[in-house]
Amino acid sequence: MRKTTGAIGLGAALAVSAVLGIGTSGTANAQPAKPQSLYPPSALVLTVGWGADAATTEVQRAVTLSCRPTATGTHPAPAKACAELRSVGGTFGQLRTGAEPGRVCTKEWHPITVTAEGIWDGRRVSYEHTFANNCFKSAAPTMVFEF
Repeated sequence: MRKTTGAIGLGAALAVSAVLGIGTSGTANAQPAKPQSLYPPSALVLTVGWGADAATTEVQRAVTLSCRPTATGTHPAPAKACAELRSVGGTFGQLRTGAEPGRVCTKEWHPITVTAEGIWDGRRVSYEHTFANNCFKSAAPTMVFEF
């Protein structure tokens, strides 16, 4: 009887260890971290919303833009937007945000704010700009915030 009890106990212990993975001689299949691309990451979230600053803006639209290795995202013209950002080295403050010559806009104050958050060529980006109204935003000759 003692042998039977011992055999049942040993069998139960082996079954539990098999379920829990205890006592197996296998090794973990962890892979070392490798970069997925040869390019530094460039992935942005762009927003447009009504309000005087990003903290109080009610976001109306948002898109994604990734420029490396190819231009992709939900932006309607990712290739043009990426080309424009490359032309200013990813410095959003250098984008032309003034109205094109000859464009006439009203002087009403109904602010619209655009933002960009994410990574450009491996560095963090946080940008916001407020236009006096939608006419001034539409008059700016930039494709980055045209969505």
